[in-house]
This record gives sequence, C-alpha cells and structure tokens, in this order.
Amino acid sequence: MSGTLNKVMLIGHTGDEVKMHYFEGGGSLGRFPLATNETYTNRTTGERVNNTEWHNIVVRNKGAEICEKYLKKGDKVYIEGRLKTRKWQDDKGMDRYSTEIQCTDFTFLTPKSDGSGMPQDTTSNQQQSSQTPAQQQHVQQPNTEDNDDLPF
Repeated sequence: MSGTLNKVMLIGHTGDEVKMHYFEGGGSLGRFPLATNETYTNRTTGERVNNTEWHNIVVRNKGAEICEKYLKKGDKVYIEGRLKTRKWQDDKGMDRYSTEIQCTDFTFLTPKSDGSGMPQDTTSNQQQSSQTPAQQQHVQQPNTEDNDDLPF
C-alpha cells in the first residue's frame, strides 16, 4: 500500500474552556487542551502509576462555535482528527514547534441535563435529527482542504 494515514482518536477531559479566535470573512477557530490518562501497576514495586498526557485541540468554524457553547472545563469528549506540527519563532528568535490535533469530528460524552438546550445531533451536512436527549452530541467538521493527492 503506497498511501499514508494521519489519524488521531482521543477520549479525554477538557482542561480549560474553549478559547475562540475570529477572522475576517467569518471564519473562526477554537482551541482547548485535552487530557488523556494512563494507569498501570509497576511490576517491580506493585505501585499504581498514573500518567496524564496533554493534547492541544484545534477545531474550526461551526464546530468551534458548538464546542465553545457546550464544552466546559472537565467535560469528557471524543476527538477525531489529524496531527499538525507548526513551526514558529519565540521572542528570542529561536525556532519552536507546537503539535496540535486538527479536529475533524467530535462527540460530547459528558451527560447533560435535559434542559440544557444542547442540540441532539449536528453534522456538517444535515439538520438536527430527532434523537432522544440521552443520546450523545456528535459533530463532524467539513473538510475545508482540497485533498487532490488521495490515492482513490
């Protein structure tokens, strides 16, 4: 197989509120940290070890607005997307790198009360469907990039 794959799937808890940035032309970008945890028992000491990994999540446009409205610090969420590394220079002129997850799909996993006003189901290509309030929020981001180099 000659194709490549850049896909990330995470389930974790938000570490902060969604920080929004708005652009000329109506575009928007939301950023928030996501924590994933790993727990295991050290075989030599028998001690439980907890490791937390922090991920920088970036979500765009309508998905960002939905996340800003409904995601709160500590909420559990499923994130699907791709890795993107950005290069930038700090104030001393040193090259710095940031790795982010460019979110293409997400599902809210924290149960909300029935009166929260949260939409039941929203996707990029369809209107709200008639789901029960117990079902989870699921949003798929539209692919805004042209992927003409796909092997199929």
